Amino acid sequence: MRGYGQFCPVAKGAEVFAERWTPLVLRELLSGSTHFSDLHRGVPLMSRSLLSLRLKQLQETGVVERKEGSQGPEYHLTQAGQEFAPIVRQLGEWGQRWFRPKFSRDELDVRLLMWEMRRSIKANAFPSGRISVRFDFSDQPASKRNWWLVSDGEEVDLCPTDPGYDVGLYVATDLRTMTRVFMGDLLMKAAIGAGHFELDGSRELCQRFERWLGLSGFAEIEDARRPTGAARDRARSGRRHNIQHPV
Repeated sequence: MRGYGQFCPVAKGAEVFAERWTPLVLRELLSGSTHFSDLHRGVPLMSRSLLSLRLKQLQETGVVERKEGSQGPEYHLTQAGQEFAPIVRQLGEWGQRWFRPKFSRDELDVRLLMWEMRRSIKANAFPSGRISVRFDFSDQPASKRNWWLVSDGEEVDLCPTDPGYDVGLYVATDLRTMTRVFMGDLLMKAAIGAGHFELDGSRELCQRFERWLGLSGFAEIEDARRPTGAARDRARSGRRHNIQHPV
């Protein structure tokens, strides 16, 4: 890692945290990924060689430690690494509040979306037993069009190929719509009403699907540039009473 040549603690912290891809690698580690393959699924556009380099650099700085697990090498955050948690969270909140994506084509990635969705699943919201949910993204090429989330009431597996289980619920949509729903920018009911989202399965599974799926951890953060709901009401109240906020 190249340094800034300054003794300032901000510079020293940035030397570790601000390296390209490092905040996203830390995000994956903080989300519970420990194996190299799982970490790479969270940063699919990062080359495996660069991910390996970043992990080695984070080990050298004492942020990550490598351990031998029952299924091979594992990467875990040290105390120094765990202390990045509020920084990563605040960075995400700022991005959601002030720099919301426009969901352009280069910002959409079905692999990352499904991986993020898997982490948000509330498995106990479905009836007990194994349930397979198949997603069909109409705008994706054949190799990325179908994905399966298999829930057993406790854990959820993500499968890019048919796992061979009976499908209990089919979800048909497009990548932009699913991303907007997951990020809290579009209500699922609105997407269904507009014909951009379809559910096909038992009535019980269809009714429970939204609660089972969950949303991004940043979904409830409102767009500061387009305030709605409580934020809009606060803004109106401030104008009405001529409230002056401190700089």
